[in-house]
Amino acid sequence: MSNEDSSVAAALPSFKADLGQSSVSGLSSGAFMTVQMHLAHSSTFVGAGIIAGGPFRCAESYRAAAAIAEDALTINALYVCMNPLIPQAAPNPDKLASVARDTAAQGLIDPVENLASHRVYIFTGTEDSVVNSSVVDTTRQFYEKLGVAPGAIHYENTLPAGHSIITDNPEDNPLGVNRPPYINQGGFMQSQVILEHIYGPLKPPAERLSGRIIRFDQTEFFGGDPRASMSRFAYAYVPKAVEEGAPCRVHIALHGCKQGYNYVNFVNGQPDLENCPPYGNRYYTTTGYNEMADANDLIILYPQAEGTDSAASQNPEGCWDWWGYTAEDPQNPDYYSKQAIQIQAIHRMLQRLGGQ
Repeated sequence: MSNEDSSVAAALPSFKADLGQSSVSGLSSGAFMTVQMHLAHSSTFVGAGIIAGGPFRCAESYRAAAAIAEDALTINALYVCMNPLIPQAAPNPDKLASVARDTAAQGLIDPVENLASHRVYIFTGTEDSVVNSSVVDTTRQFYEKLGVAPGAIHYENTLPAGHSIITDNPEDNPLGVNRPPYINQGGFMQSQVILEHIYGPLKPPAERLSGRIIRFDQTEFFGGDPRASMSRFAYAYVPKAVEEGAPCRVHIALHGCKQGYNYVNFVNGQPDLENCPPYGNRYYTTTGYNEMADANDLIILYPQAEGTDSAASQNPEGCWDWWGYTAEDPQNPDYYSKQAIQIQAIHRMLQRLGGQ
């Protein structure tokens, strides 16, 4: 029996969370998922933080990129949404803004008009070799075209950072590298910048945490469906004051590929259990969100994606779905709507935190 099978975790508790003041951020696949969550439930959120992520449904930029629909989505993801050959081949923000409006008109996501009052943080490092800065620039344009005021967008594109979330932890990777665990040392806590941009002035981060990290069983939120490619457990940081009944807000922090707690490298389709990377807990413990949460009565929700390489789901690097790998019908992929399996699961977690 594996350690995970023999472990137990309680159900996610409820708190006095004002769900109308929720926000979401993420890195890489978590950033693409952040955009999808943000648009799907814009009536719930007040802002978003996007670190190295592209615009809504960019993996469908060129639906005729391959004869097989599934291949077309993957080709778009790799060569349009991550590394376009030239900036002109990056996602088209005008087209994708129109797609977002059409998606809202069909009732698949909340009305895009909600975004006009939101605040958005967008970041790309000049040394990022995973998601090109030309792609992230289209994310800024995409939000502007949907009505987010330029002054409400904090766009940072001058720091010589690799593909990573930035911290001031001396033990993290050098700033400009592009390697796991994709947490680089840049002399500041990017999580703090994100939260302060979304919420306005906040108290400085706590020097010592008063609360606790809750591990909970997240399978109830996606029904244990293997197509979800989500782990058994997820995490939330809850400050002591919130646990004792203080009103609070919720911020969802979405890790990137290879950053889930139980990420395992797959070799020839098999999990390489003898060489598991020892950094799976870093995103929910060392990125600075918890210290800001503790000082400001925030709950930080850390959903967890899981690497899978099976007939049900091909996602060996443990990424969030932003190109359709969870789709039952590749011709009509549903990875971006309120009914998408991962978005629905995360939203259910959020509702639980608010007592719904």
